[in-house]
Amino acid sequence: MIRKIFTKIALHQKGILLVLLAAAVVFPLLQPTQYVIRMATLSLVYVVLALGMNLIMGYMGQMSFGHAAFFGIGAYTSAILSTRFGMDCTVTFLAAILLSGLFGFLLGTPVLKLKGYYLTIVTLGFCEIVRMVMLNWVSLTGGPMGIKAIPKFMFFGIKFATTRSYYYIILTICVLVTLLIYRLVNSRYGLAILAIRDDDSAAEAMGVNIVRYKIVTFVISSMIAGLAGAFFAHYISYIDSTYFTSTASQNICVMVILGGLGSLPGTFLGAIVLTLLPELLRGLSEYRMLIYGVIMVVVVLFMPSGLMGKYNFRQLKESWLLKKHEQTERREKNG
Repeated sequence: MIRKIFTKIALHQKGILLVLLAAAVVFPLLQPTQYVIRMATLSLVYVVLALGMNLIMGYMGQMSFGHAAFFGIGAYTSAILSTRFGMDCTVTFLAAILLSGLFGFLLGTPVLKLKGYYLTIVTLGFCEIVRMVMLNWVSLTGGPMGIKAIPKFMFFGIKFATTRSYYYIILTICVLVTLLIYRLVNSRYGLAILAIRDDDSAAEAMGVNIVRYKIVTFVISSMIAGLAGAFFAHYISYIDSTYFTSTASQNICVMVILGGLGSLPGTFLGAIVLTLLPELLRGLSEYRMLIYGVIMVVVVLFMPSGLMGKYNFRQLKESWLLKKHEQTERREKNG
Protein backbone atom coordinates (compact mmCIF):
# COMPACT_ATOMS: atom_id res chain seq x y z
CA MET A 1 0.00 0.00 0.00
CA ILE A 2 2.70 2.48 1.05
CA ARG A 3 4.83 1.46 -1.93
CA LYS A 4 1.92 2.16 -4.30
CA ILE A 5 1.44 5.61 -2.79
CA PHE A 6 5.12 6.45 -3.18
CA THR A 7 5.10 5.08 -6.74
CA LYS A 8 2.26 7.45 -7.63
CA ILE A 9 4.20 10.31 -6.03
CA ALA A 10 7.29 9.33 -8.05
CA LEU A 11 5.30 9.40 -11.31
CA HIS A 12 4.04 12.90 -10.61
CA GLN A 13 6.92 14.22 -8.52
CA LYS A 14 7.61 17.32 -10.65
CA GLY A 15 4.03 18.49 -10.33
CA ILE A 16 3.97 17.69 -6.61
CA LEU A 17 7.25 19.57 -6.06
CA LEU A 18 5.88 22.63 -7.85
CA VAL A 19 2.76 22.52 -5.67
CA LEU A 20 4.85 22.20 -2.49
CA LEU A 21 7.11 25.05 -3.58
CA ALA A 22 4.08 27.21 -4.34
CA ALA A 23 2.67 26.35 -0.90
CA ALA A 24 5.98 27.33 0.72
CA VAL A 25 5.96 30.66 -1.15
CA VAL A 26 2.33 31.41 -0.26
CA PHE A 27 2.65 30.28 3.38
CA PRO A 28 3.77 33.64 4.90
CA LEU A 29 1.01 35.44 2.99
CA LEU A 30 -1.63 33.45 4.90
CA GLN A 31 -0.95 35.68 7.94
CA PRO A 32 0.52 33.09 10.33
CA THR A 33 1.88 34.39 13.63
CA GLN A 34 5.44 35.73 13.85
CA TYR A 35 6.34 32.71 15.98
CA VAL A 36 5.17 30.26 13.30
CA ILE A 37 7.17 32.05 10.59
CA ARG A 38 10.27 32.06 12.83
CA MET A 39 9.95 28.33 13.44
CA ALA A 40 9.51 27.71 9.71
CA THR A 41 12.63 29.80 9.03
CA LEU A 42 14.66 27.91 11.64
CA SER A 43 13.44 24.59 10.19
CA LEU A 44 14.73 25.60 6.75
CA VAL A 45 18.13 26.53 8.25
CA TYR A 46 18.42 22.98 9.54
CA VAL A 47 17.16 21.61 6.22
CA VAL A 48 20.12 23.33 4.51
CA LEU A 49 22.52 21.91 7.11
CA ALA A 50 21.02 18.43 6.77
CA LEU A 51 21.25 18.59 2.96
CA GLY A 52 24.98 19.26 3.24
CA MET A 53 25.41 16.47 5.78
CA ASN A 54 23.40 14.05 3.63
CA LEU A 55 25.85 14.64 0.79
CA ILE A 56 28.61 13.19 3.00
CA MET A 57 26.66 10.56 4.93
CA GLY A 58 23.90 9.49 2.57
CA TYR A 59 25.56 9.71 -0.82
CA MET A 60 29.25 9.20 -0.02
CA GLY A 61 28.89 6.97 3.03
CA GLN A 62 31.26 8.90 5.33
CA MET A 63 30.46 9.87 8.93
CA SER A 64 31.39 13.41 9.97
CA PHE A 65 30.85 15.19 13.29
CA GLY A 66 32.40 18.45 12.13
CA HIS A 67 29.38 20.03 10.48
CA ALA A 68 28.74 22.39 13.40
CA ALA A 69 32.32 23.68 13.08
CA PHE A 70 31.77 24.76 9.45
CA PHE A 71 28.38 26.13 10.48
CA GLY A 72 30.18 28.22 13.11
CA ILE A 73 32.99 29.31 10.79
CA GLY A 74 30.42 30.63 8.33
CA ALA A 75 28.47 32.38 11.09
CA TYR A 76 31.48 34.06 12.70
CA THR A 77 33.00 35.05 9.35
CA SER A 78 29.86 36.84 8.23
CA ALA A 79 29.25 38.36 11.67
CA ILE A 80 32.80 39.73 12.03
CA LEU A 81 32.91 41.19 8.53
CA SER A 82 29.53 42.88 8.90
CA THR A 83 29.96 44.23 12.46
CA ARG A 84 33.59 45.38 12.19
CA PHE A 85 33.84 46.40 8.56
CA GLY A 86 30.22 47.12 7.68
CA MET A 87 30.31 44.82 4.67
CA ASP A 88 27.24 43.92 2.65
CA CYS A 89 25.82 40.40 3.08
CA THR A 90 26.63 39.73 -0.56
CA VAL A 91 30.33 39.89 0.39
CA THR A 92 30.07 38.35 3.87
CA PHE A 93 28.07 35.34 2.64
CA LEU A 94 30.59 34.71 -0.13
CA ALA A 95 33.47 35.00 2.36
CA ALA A 96 31.71 32.60 4.74
CA ILE A 97 31.23 30.03 1.96
CA LEU A 98 34.83 30.28 0.75
CA LEU A 99 36.43 30.18 4.22
CA SER A 100 34.31 27.18 5.26
CA GLY A 101 35.28 25.44 2.03
CA LEU A 102 38.95 26.25 2.64
CA PHE A 103 38.87 24.71 6.11
CA GLY A 104 37.00 21.72 4.69
CA PHE A 105 39.76 21.28 2.09
CA LEU A 106 42.59 21.65 4.63
CA LEU A 107 40.93 19.17 6.99
CA GLY A 108 39.74 16.68 4.39
CA THR A 109 42.86 16.46 2.21
CA PRO A 110 45.02 14.48 4.68
CA VAL A 111 42.20 12.61 6.44
CA LEU A 112 40.18 11.41 3.44
CA LYS A 113 43.22 9.60 2.04
CA LEU A 114 42.76 7.14 4.91
CA LYS A 115 40.06 4.50 5.21
CA GLY A 116 37.94 3.62 8.22
CA TYR A 117 36.58 5.91 10.91
CA TYR A 118 39.40 8.45 10.88
CA LEU A 119 37.15 11.15 9.42
CA THR A 120 34.65 10.73 12.28
CA ILE A 121 37.35 11.03 14.93
CA VAL A 122 39.18 13.95 13.31
CA THR A 123 36.03 15.96 12.58
CA LEU A 124 34.85 15.49 16.18
CA GLY A 125 38.19 16.85 17.39
CA PHE A 126 38.10 19.67 14.84
CA CYS A 127 34.65 20.69 16.05
CA GLU A 128 35.95 21.01 19.62
CA ILE A 129 39.04 22.96 18.47
CA VAL A 130 36.88 25.45 16.56
CA ARG A 131 34.58 25.83 19.57
CA MET A 132 37.55 26.52 21.87
CA VAL A 133 38.89 29.13 19.44
CA MET A 134 35.50 30.81 19.41
CA LEU A 135 35.43 30.71 23.20
CA ASN A 136 38.97 31.95 23.89
CA TRP A 137 39.94 34.30 21.05
CA VAL A 138 38.20 37.19 22.79
CA SER A 139 39.62 39.98 20.63
CA LEU A 140 38.16 38.42 17.46
CA THR A 141 35.12 36.39 18.49
CA GLY A 142 34.05 38.14 21.68
CA GLY A 143 34.81 35.03 23.72
CA PRO A 144 32.00 33.78 26.00
CA MET A 145 30.04 36.99 25.32
CA GLY A 146 29.90 36.23 21.60
CA ILE A 147 29.11 38.79 18.91
CA LYS A 148 26.11 41.04 19.50
CA ALA A 149 24.13 43.46 17.35
CA ILE A 150 24.82 41.65 14.09
CA PRO A 151 23.11 43.75 11.41
CA LYS A 152 20.13 42.38 9.54
CA PHE A 153 20.35 41.31 5.92
CA MET A 154 21.55 43.73 3.25
CA PHE A 155 22.13 42.54 -0.31
CA PHE A 156 23.45 44.98 -2.91
CA GLY A 157 22.56 47.86 -0.61
CA ILE A 158 18.94 46.72 -0.11
CA LYS A 159 17.90 46.05 3.50
CA PHE A 160 15.65 43.15 4.50
CA ALA A 161 14.32 43.67 8.01
CA THR A 162 11.03 41.75 8.29
CA THR A 163 10.33 38.24 9.52
CA ARG A 164 8.71 37.43 6.20
CA SER A 165 11.76 38.56 4.21
CA TYR A 166 14.05 36.33 6.35
CA TYR A 167 11.83 33.37 5.53
CA TYR A 168 12.02 34.05 1.78
CA ILE A 169 15.81 34.42 1.90
CA ILE A 170 16.34 31.03 3.56
CA LEU A 171 13.69 29.46 1.29
CA THR A 172 15.64 30.69 -1.74
CA ILE A 173 18.89 29.32 -0.28
CA CYS A 174 17.17 26.00 0.45
CA VAL A 175 15.82 25.68 -3.10
CA LEU A 176 19.21 26.53 -4.66
CA VAL A 177 21.08 24.04 -2.43
CA THR A 178 18.51 21.33 -3.20
CA LEU A 179 18.85 21.93 -6.95
CA LEU A 180 22.65 21.84 -6.65
CA ILE A 181 22.65 18.51 -4.82
CA TYR A 182 20.02 17.04 -7.13
CA ARG A 183 22.08 17.95 -10.20
CA LEU A 184 25.28 16.64 -8.61
CA VAL A 185 23.76 13.33 -7.54
CA ASN A 186 22.19 12.76 -10.96
CA SER A 187 25.42 13.39 -12.86
CA ARG A 188 28.63 11.43 -13.49
CA TYR A 189 29.89 12.89 -10.23
CA GLY A 190 26.89 11.40 -8.41
CA LEU A 191 27.46 7.98 -9.93
CA ALA A 192 31.08 8.13 -8.78
CA ILE A 193 30.31 8.98 -5.14
CA LEU A 194 27.54 6.37 -5.02
CA ALA A 195 30.05 3.80 -6.31
CA ILE A 196 32.48 4.89 -3.58
CA ARG A 197 29.75 4.50 -0.97
CA ASP A 198 28.79 1.01 -2.13
CA ASP A 199 32.35 -0.32 -2.56
CA ASP A 200 35.30 2.05 -2.69
CA SER A 201 37.74 -0.71 -3.65
CA ALA A 202 35.62 -1.69 -6.67
CA ALA A 203 35.19 2.00 -7.59
CA GLU A 204 38.97 2.51 -7.45
CA ALA A 205 39.50 -0.57 -9.61
CA MET A 206 37.14 0.93 -12.18
CA GLY A 207 39.31 4.06 -12.39
CA VAL A 208 37.44 6.37 -10.01
CA ASN A 209 39.79 8.74 -8.15
CA ILE A 210 38.16 8.12 -4.76
CA VAL A 211 40.33 10.59 -2.81
CA ARG A 212 39.54 13.47 -5.16
CA TYR A 213 35.80 12.75 -5.12
CA LYS A 214 35.78 12.46 -1.33
CA ILE A 215 37.60 15.77 -0.91
CA VAL A 216 35.34 17.60 -3.38
CA THR A 217 32.23 16.23 -1.66
CA PHE A 218 33.54 17.19 1.77
CA VAL A 219 34.38 20.72 0.59
CA ILE A 220 30.94 21.22 -1.00
CA SER A 221 29.27 20.03 2.20
CA SER A 222 31.45 22.41 4.26
CA MET A 223 30.53 25.33 2.01
CA ILE A 224 26.82 24.58 2.36
CA ALA A 225 27.20 24.54 6.16
CA GLY A 226 29.09 27.85 6.00
CA LEU A 227 26.27 29.40 3.97
CA ALA A 228 23.71 28.23 6.54
CA GLY A 229 25.90 29.69 9.31
CA ALA A 230 26.12 33.09 7.59
CA PHE A 231 22.33 33.27 7.34
CA PHE A 232 21.90 32.08 10.94
CA ALA A 233 24.19 34.79 12.34
CA HIS A 234 22.26 37.63 10.68
CA TYR A 235 18.92 36.02 11.42
CA ILE A 236 19.29 35.80 15.20
CA SER A 237 21.61 38.88 15.44
CA TYR A 238 23.73 37.25 18.17
CA ILE A 239 26.04 34.24 18.19
CA ASP A 240 28.36 32.55 20.66
CA SER A 241 30.20 29.22 20.85
CA THR A 242 27.25 27.36 22.44
CA TYR A 243 25.45 27.19 19.08
CA PHE A 244 28.29 25.27 17.42
CA THR A 245 29.13 22.32 19.67
CA SER A 246 29.62 18.68 18.66
CA THR A 247 26.10 18.06 20.00
CA ALA A 248 24.78 20.28 17.20
CA SER A 249 26.66 18.09 14.68
CA GLN A 250 25.13 14.98 16.22
CA ASN A 251 21.64 16.50 15.97
CA ILE A 252 22.18 17.18 12.26
CA CYS A 253 23.35 13.57 11.79
CA VAL A 254 20.17 12.34 13.50
CA MET A 255 18.05 14.48 11.14
CA VAL A 256 19.68 12.82 8.13
CA ILE A 257 19.35 9.31 9.59
CA LEU A 258 15.73 9.89 10.61
CA GLY A 259 14.76 11.15 7.16
CA GLY A 260 16.68 8.40 5.38
CA LEU A 261 20.26 8.30 4.14
CA GLY A 262 20.54 9.37 0.51
CA SER A 263 16.99 10.73 0.33
CA LEU A 264 16.41 14.40 -0.51
CA PRO A 265 12.71 14.39 0.51
CA GLY A 266 13.69 12.46 3.65
CA THR A 267 16.25 15.13 4.54
CA PHE A 268 13.55 17.79 4.44
CA LEU A 269 11.21 15.64 6.51
CA GLY A 270 13.83 14.65 9.10
CA ALA A 271 15.08 18.22 9.61
CA ILE A 272 11.60 19.71 9.88
CA VAL A 273 10.31 16.99 12.23
CA LEU A 274 13.28 17.22 14.60
CA THR A 275 13.16 21.03 14.63
CA LEU A 276 9.43 21.30 15.27
CA LEU A 277 8.83 18.23 17.46
CA PRO A 278 10.41 19.67 20.66
CA GLU A 279 8.34 22.84 20.16
CA LEU A 280 5.12 20.88 19.63
CA LEU A 281 5.82 18.96 22.85
CA ARG A 282 6.69 22.10 24.83
CA GLY A 283 3.29 22.08 26.56
CA LEU A 284 4.14 18.74 28.18
CA SER A 285 6.81 20.46 30.30
CA GLU A 286 9.38 18.04 31.77
CA TYR A 287 8.01 15.04 29.85
CA ARG A 288 8.60 16.48 26.40
CA MET A 289 12.22 15.31 26.05
CA LEU A 290 11.25 11.84 27.32
CA ILE A 291 8.48 11.60 24.71
CA TYR A 292 10.87 12.98 22.07
CA GLY A 293 13.39 10.23 22.94
CA VAL A 294 10.76 7.48 22.87
CA ILE A 295 9.55 8.60 19.42
CA MET A 296 13.13 8.52 18.13
CA VAL A 297 13.74 5.00 19.49
CA VAL A 298 10.48 3.72 17.97
CA VAL A 299 11.34 5.17 14.56
CA VAL A 300 14.84 3.67 14.61
CA LEU A 301 13.56 0.24 15.70
CA PHE A 302 10.66 -0.05 13.26
CA MET A 303 12.01 2.08 10.39
CA PRO A 304 15.78 1.47 10.36
CA SER A 305 16.09 2.97 6.86
CA GLY A 306 14.54 6.21 8.07
CA LEU A 307 11.19 7.73 7.22
CA MET A 308 11.88 7.77 3.47
CA GLY A 309 15.22 6.02 2.99
CA LYS A 310 13.49 2.86 1.79
CA TYR A 311 11.75 4.67 -1.08
CA ASN A 312 13.87 5.92 -3.95
CA PHE A 313 11.55 7.86 -6.27
CA ARG A 314 13.77 7.36 -9.30
CA GLN A 315 13.94 3.59 -8.80
CA LEU A 316 10.20 3.39 -8.13
CA LYS A 317 9.47 5.24 -11.36
CA GLU A 318 11.87 3.07 -13.39
CA SER A 319 10.39 -0.08 -11.82
CA TRP A 320 6.86 1.05 -12.72
CA LEU A 321 7.84 1.90 -16.32
CA LEU A 322 9.59 -1.46 -16.71
CA LYS A 323 6.52 -3.27 -15.38
CA LYS A 324 4.24 -1.39 -17.79
CA HIS A 325 6.60 -2.20 -20.67
CA GLU A 326 6.53 -5.91 -19.80
CA GLN A 327 2.71 -5.86 -19.58
CA THR A 328 2.51 -4.20 -23.01
CA GLU A 329 4.80 -6.81 -24.55
CA ARG A 330 2.71 -9.63 -23.07
CA ARG A 331 -0.48 -8.10 -24.48
CA GLU A 332 1.10 -7.82 -27.93
CA LYS A 333 2.21 -11.47 -27.83
CA ASN A 334 -1.22 -12.66 -26.67
CA GLY A 335 -2.93 -10.45 -29.24
